[in-house]
Amino acid sequence: MADDRVPAYESEIRHRPYEDAVALVVGTLLVSLGVNLYNRAGLLTGGTAGLAFLIHCVCGWAFGPVFFVLNVPFQYFALRRMSRQFRIKTLCATLLVSGFSMLHPRFIHYDRLDLFYAAVLGAVLMATGFVVLFRHRASLGGVNIVALFLQEHHGIRAGKVSMAVDVSIVIASLFVVSSRVLAASLAGALALNLVVALNHRPGRYVGM
Repeated sequence: MADDRVPAYESEIRHRPYEDAVALVVGTLLVSLGVNLYNRAGLLTGGTAGLAFLIHCVCGWAFGPVFFVLNVPFQYFALRRMSRQFRIKTLCATLLVSGFSMLHPRFIHYDRLDLFYAAVLGAVLMATGFVVLFRHRASLGGVNIVALFLQEHHGIRAGKVSMAVDVSIVIASLFVVSSRVLAASLAGALALNLVVALNHRPGRYVGM
């Protein structure tokens, strides 16, 4: 007898290659646009990028190398615990976000950008992109890898894990940025992870 809690058809959804490809482009496009808003407004973000920025501000070390080093343990975790398909998609997603992030400034210019509006809108864009990537078995590395693993294998919502990490990083930035930037960044972190938590739950959508 089929489990009434999860529709039978959901457990049989299998994405075709072109569907995964479109999802990677759409998801990374949304995430990179959200990142572009955050960069222009001078906002903080969570995850390994936020932690690398915090270390850069406190210690003066270059952001790039710090970000790379912080991601090494998570990539090793993915190598040991996640599938080959997941690792390939995650690598492609990371490269696409990097490329789109350099492309957006060539086409988008802001005359005025409200701090809190940018925080919430950017967070919603990034969260929607994350959900698209998660549902096609991909991520952007870092904390997302662990969050997705915990949800799939232990039923702990990815949004809750990400929210705990992101809020901790933003609060730790208290002495690095102004209180207004911190408040806006915290509002963005809450909005981002709330969208993920509400839209990416175990059993609600299962894609292969």
